[in-house]
Amino acid sequence: MDFKHLKIGLLGFGSMGRAHSYAIKNLPFFYTELPFSAEIVGVCTTSMEKAEKVCREFGFSVPTVSEDDLLLSPDVDIIDICTPNIYHYDTLKKALLAGKHIYCEKPLCVSAAQAHEIALLAEKSGKIHKIVFNNRYIPAVMRAKELIEEGRLGRLLSFDAAYLHSSSVFTERNAGWKQNKDICGGGVLFDLGSHVIDMIYHLCGNFHSVCATTQIAFPTRTGMDGKPWQTNADEAFYMLAKLSCGAMGTLRASKISCGANDDLFFEIYGEKGALKYSLMEPNWLWFYDNTKEEKALGGERGFTKIEAAGRYALPGGIFPSPKAPIGWLSGHVESYRDFLNSVSKETQSNPNFFDAAYVQKIMEAAYLSAEQGVWMEI
Repeated sequence: MDFKHLKIGLLGFGSMGRAHSYAIKNLPFFYTELPFSAEIVGVCTTSMEKAEKVCREFGFSVPTVSEDDLLLSPDVDIIDICTPNIYHYDTLKKALLAGKHIYCEKPLCVSAAQAHEIALLAEKSGKIHKIVFNNRYIPAVMRAKELIEEGRLGRLLSFDAAYLHSSSVFTERNAGWKQNKDICGGGVLFDLGSHVIDMIYHLCGNFHSVCATTQIAFPTRTGMDGKPWQTNADEAFYMLAKLSCGAMGTLRASKISCGANDDLFFEIYGEKGALKYSLMEPNWLWFYDNTKEEKALGGERGFTKIEAAGRYALPGGIFPSPKAPIGWLSGHVESYRDFLNSVSKETQSNPNFFDAAYVQKIMEAAYLSAEQGVWMEI
C-alpha cells in the first residue's frame, strides 16, 4: 500500500483543537512505521488575529475565519471539527458534500434526527468518519473490553458509571459555551454524559430503556459576558438504564461535584467477575475473577490490579515506554492514529457517526424522560 501524506483543516482552536493538534504533531514519537504522515495545513477560528497567532505558534500555513476556505480547499483531505455543538450539523453536511474525511468532536449534532441524517450521508459519501470518544483508547479500557468479550465476566448484571467535574461550583467564574444550552444544545449530559453513555455502550452493548432527571444547583451565576445570568442547561444529570443484555445500572454526569477533577469511572458486575476503572488512576484496571476457588485467608479471591499503563499493541507503545504511566492525552493520540490509519487504508473507523447517532438517540431519550418523568425505550 502506498504511503500517504494526509492534510488536515482544523475548525476551532479551544482546548480540543489544541489536544488534536498535539496528537497529530506527536504521532511519529509514539508509533513506529506508520503508513502515513499527517499535518494541519490550516486553522479556522472566530478572529483572524487568533488564527494568525495559532498558525505562527504551531506552524500551520493557512489562518482563516471562514471554514469554507478549508472545506473547499483541494489541498485538504480531512476536516477536524472542534467548534461548538450547534454548528456541527451544517459544517458536517458541507464537509461531506466537499468529499472530505471527517474527525468530529462529540456530540455529533444537537438532535437525534440531525445525527442520524449525518450518519446516513457519511455512509453514502464513502468517506471515513469518526466521532471522538477518546476514552475508549486508554489501555485499561481496551483491556476491559477484551475481558468482557472473552466472557470473563459472564452474563452482565449491573453497572455504575459517572463523569464528575467541579467547575460549576465556582459561580463567580464566567460561564463557558458548554454551560449555555443555546450554544451547546444541551448541558452536562452532552459534554460529560456522552462519554459515560458511550463507555457503557462500548463495553456492555445496546440500551433498552432509560429513566432520568436533571439538576440545576445554581440558577443564577456569572454569564459569558460577566453579568448575572440565569442558568439554562443541566449542571448534573442522573440516569437509570436497562441494557438489551438485561443488565441494569446508573449513569451520572456532573459539574457540581465539589472536589472532583476529571473523575470518569465505571464498575461493571457479572456472574463470573467484575471490573473497576477510574480515569484519575488510568494505569490500572481492577478485575475480580469469581471463578477462583475460595479458600482460608482468601486464596486467590479478591480484585486483581492489572497493570495496563501504556501497553498499546504495536505500532504503539514505543515511546516513552509500554511501562510508562499513561496520561489523558494518550487517548487522543491513539484515537487520532486509529482514524488516520483508517483513512490511509480506506477502511471505516470506529466509533463512527452511526455510533455517535446512537449515543445522541440515548441522550435525547434521557432528556424526554427527565421532562415527562417516565421510562423511555430506546
